[in-house]
Order: sequence, then C-alpha cells, then structure tokens
Amino acid sequence: MKSIEIMVNEHENIRRMLKVVRGLSYQVMTLGEFHIEDVDKIIDFIRTYADRHHHGKEEDILFKTMNEKIDRLRKAGSITGMYIEHDLGRLYMTDLEAAVKDYNEGSDEARLDIIANAIGYANLLERHIEKENMAMYRFAETMLEDEDKKYIEKEAEKIEIEAKEKGLQEKYIKLLERLEEKYLK
Repeated sequence: MKSIEIMVNEHENIRRMLKVVRGLSYQVMTLGEFHIEDVDKIIDFIRTYADRHHHGKEEDILFKTMNEKIDRLRKAGSITGMYIEHDLGRLYMTDLEAAVKDYNEGSDEARLDIIANAIGYANLLERHIEKENMAMYRFAETMLEDEDKKYIEKEAEKIEIEAKEKGLQEKYIKLLERLEEKYLK
C-alpha cells in the first residue's frame, strides 16, 4: 500500500527529529549551548507534521478502518493501544510547552521538565513507531479487504495532495535539517 509506504517514510523523519530531541536534551542537561526557541520549533514539528499530518492519517483513516473491519484487532485492544500512545505523546508535548514557559519566566529548574518530557516523548515514539511498522501496518496490508485498502489509499492521497499544496512536507523537512545541523554534531 502506497499510503503505508508514505507513513513508514514519515516515521523515518519523525525518528530523525527524535534524535534532535535527544541532542537538544543533552545540551540542556550539560548546560551546553541550546536555544529555547528550538524547543518551540520541535513542538511545532511534532504537533503539525507528526501528530496532525501523520497521526491524523493513522487515526482518522487507517486505524478507524482497521477498527471497523478487523474484529480480532478491535477485540484485542490493539488499535485502542495505538490511540492511547498518541494521546500520551500529546500530553508530553503539552507538558513540554509548559516547561518552556516556566524556563522563559526564569525557572532554571524547568530544565528538568524540559528534559523529562522531551526524552519521555522520544522513548515513547521510538517504541510506538516500531509497533506500527512491524505489526499494525502489516496487519492492515494482510488483513484488510481490497475495497478497504482502496478507501484508505484514496483518503490518504487527498491528505497528501493538500499537504503538498500547503508545502507542509517541505517546510518541516527543512526545519528538521536545520535542527539536525545544530544538535547532531
């Protein structure tokens, strides 16, 4: 499925950002050079590229279809688990944003919350991506009927076209590359 291939490629970009998150967290921990505005840029990447764009396709199209059409997965709670992990990632981002606010208001102790939430998110997403790539996507390709796959392909393509028209991928890949240059030495 082309849509799944695209989502796997998006996972690779998200994993690249997770490395940036670790690099920046290390700088925060060691009192090295970092720019707090870069944390805001990371949050924007995660909320827009990873969550709205990527997770949006998973939740609203792929997982929804799988939940409706594959009784075995629905009954086992597999898809619900994916939704829960997405929500936990969103909580980490909300808490990271609050930590940045506290840091900007003068709390040096907020460094702990920046690191904790950034690393918590990175660790969660590494494991989450592996489950999706190795299990959920394979289940979709092998367990869904052809008509369901066609529906997923059609709906995902609409989202890709809209994102391309808005320059979403280009914007966030360029941001990712700039942050990699700063924090992955």
